[in-house]
Order: sequence, then structure tokens, then C-alpha cells
Amino acid sequence: MGLLNEIVGAVVAEEALDKLDPEAGLLKKGLAVVAGFEGEKIIEEKISEHKEQEQPPADDAQQ
Repeated sequence: MGLLNEIVGAVVAEEALDKLDPEAGLLKKGLAVVAGFEGEKIIEEKISEHKEQEQPPADDAQQ
């Protein structure tokens, strides 16, 4: 679901810009899309890291 999440992040960022600045030009909209796309990837990585830290290693639990 990585690509789908990134696309959703881009769309949400562009919609948020429309709400904040209805007169935004193409450059601002493009920057919002890129920021949403990249920002979602970073958030997904941080969530994955957090989940990995919460789980104890399987080898230590068996010994």
C-alpha cells in the first residue's frame, strides 16, 4: 500500500492548499503535491521504525 498512501498524501496536501489559498498557482500546487508525497513516505518509515522497536526479538523470547 506504499504507493497508494503516497498518492493519497499528495492529494490531501493539494486539497489543503486549495482550502488555505484558493488563488494558488501551479508552482505552489506542485510543491504541495511533492511535499505530501514525500511527507507520507517519511511518516510511513517512522511508523515502521516505531513498530520494530516495540517488538522484542523472537530469538531472545525463546531462550
